[in-house]
Amino acid sequence: MPDSVAIDPYIKVTLIASPAWGGGRDLPEKARTIGSYRGFRSGVLRGVWNVFRHEPFWNDGARTGMSGFASPAAGPVTPVTAGDTEDSALIDALDQLAHRMVAVREAIGRVIFGQQTVVEETLVTLLAGGHLLLVGVPGLGKTRLVETLGTVLGLEERRVQFTPDLMPADILGSEVLEEADSGRRAFRFIRGPVFCQLLMADEINRASPRTQSALLQAMQEHRVSVAGHSYPLPSPFHVLATQNPLEQEGTYPLPEAQLDRFLMQVNVDYPDLQTERQILLSTTGPVQEPAVGILSAAELVRAQQLVRHVPVGESVVAAILELVRSGRPESTVMPEVREGIAWGPGPRASQALMRAVRARAVLDGRLAPSIDDVFALAHPVLRHRMALTFAAQADGVVMDTVIDTLCRRIG
Repeated sequence: MPDSVAIDPYIKVTLIASPAWGGGRDLPEKARTIGSYRGFRSGVLRGVWNVFRHEPFWNDGARTGMSGFASPAAGPVTPVTAGDTEDSALIDALDQLAHRMVAVREAIGRVIFGQQTVVEETLVTLLAGGHLLLVGVPGLGKTRLVETLGTVLGLEERRVQFTPDLMPADILGSEVLEEADSGRRAFRFIRGPVFCQLLMADEINRASPRTQSALLQAMQEHRVSVAGHSYPLPSPFHVLATQNPLEQEGTYPLPEAQLDRFLMQVNVDYPDLQTERQILLSTTGPVQEPAVGILSAAELVRAQQLVRHVPVGESVVAAILELVRSGRPESTVMPEVREGIAWGPGPRASQALMRAVRARAVLDGRLAPSIDDVFALAHPVLRHRMALTFAAQADGVVMDTVIDTLCRRIG
């Protein structure tokens, strides 16, 4: 039976149970079924946008689908109209951003072959305004990817090779004593390579903990403090760090506080046969395809601000909270987590998932994220924010397997 649901005093919409809409999926999921942002230019679908903005009535138990905005059985219904100029401008801006990101992916694809998942999760991290940890053996194109991103996105890029003898001043900068012609002496701050928009920290786990900690304030607060003075970093500011998972001799594992500051940990795997063939033919000839600029730094900042306005359904919020809280051994009901996890993800993991699912929806050309986005990003967001117990490691338990179990319980 149709049922009228009051969203707020000004908007009312009729909902019915409909398997065609995927049963228990939420309305943002249905937005993807409807189509891309271009489809939302019609008046009815702009009404759907207004529903997205007034969504606190959604919950995991609601298995509903949209049947329209009028129903004789529902009584008087207030029509939902586009009306709002601000909403219209936001939809147009999201539409334009989705098209620009298609061009960005194409530009990256001319230089980086294959690795679609890695490229997607990297772009999601940058759109969400976060930092990224790339884990993979040497020779998989991690450095090339960072260099290409700097060119395509119009960012000032710097690279620091982390070594055991690297000092914090080699990253942040230092003060030097200068003497003027008048004989007066004064300290002048010389900025280090951290003063850029895209910092590549190559093999970050080879530096000492003292040097690794030099990035803590920069990654969280986007500023550095030297000799009692604070210096803001350029905007946007992103750290893309690489790490070799095989060779552990002479390395220093990253502390949990620094791992938590990376929005995602992306594992870079070997390419498949066709991709490796393309790499072989394209990179060993006399001419290689150069990267071309698509965005500017100012445009990326505006895109990051726009992503924060993407609405998120209540069922997606509930899925994020349930996923993160189920990964904590103190509060979970899952025996696998209580026995196999030493410590679980904190609130920053929930924040990271919320930002990431918004960015993934925009990158995919959708108006709002779905629960599928939560599942797709659960591994890169959570795998570095949880730790296995010694007993679980001895039994051969893998972190990704635990996260799979968490996702299945929610799904």
